[in-house]
Amino acid sequence: MSDSWLDRIPANERQRIREKLHLSEAEYARLRETVKGPEDLEHEMDRNKLLAELKFQMESEPKLAEALRSQIQEDIRQHGLPSVLESLHLSSGLMQALEKGDFALSVQPDVNTQVDQLVVVPEGKVAEAVPVSQKFSEQYLGQFKTAA
Repeated sequence: MSDSWLDRIPANERQRIREKLHLSEAEYARLRETVKGPEDLEHEMDRNKLLAELKFQMESEPKLAEALRSQIQEDIRQHGLPSVLESLHLSSGLMQALEKGDFALSVQPDVNTQVDQLVVVPEGKVAEAVPVSQKFSEQYLGQFKTAA
């Protein structure tokens, strides 16, 4: 019969390994916060599915993309650029172009989290995509979901 590999190492080394594997309560609580539950995963999957459908519909039906673009342009006029878009580090020329409505819409992954999001892409500056704020993004996705 073979012994466990832990049985073959010295007692002080076994103790050190056990202590290393044992998490403090604070560390365990921090790790628990990062674990997603079934409800979180289901919500995330529904949101990703909806964003994929929206992206497909915007690419296949230009009228839908134009309607959403005009809705965002109207929200920018009513609520202001900082409340509709997440990034406040925009050049003045870029801000003016966005306020005039010189932009296209797309669904792209976030640079940091790799989570898909609705973005505004200024015309001629594809690399400078600006994410739509979470509040307005959820509002537009809700409208799309009820229309679909």
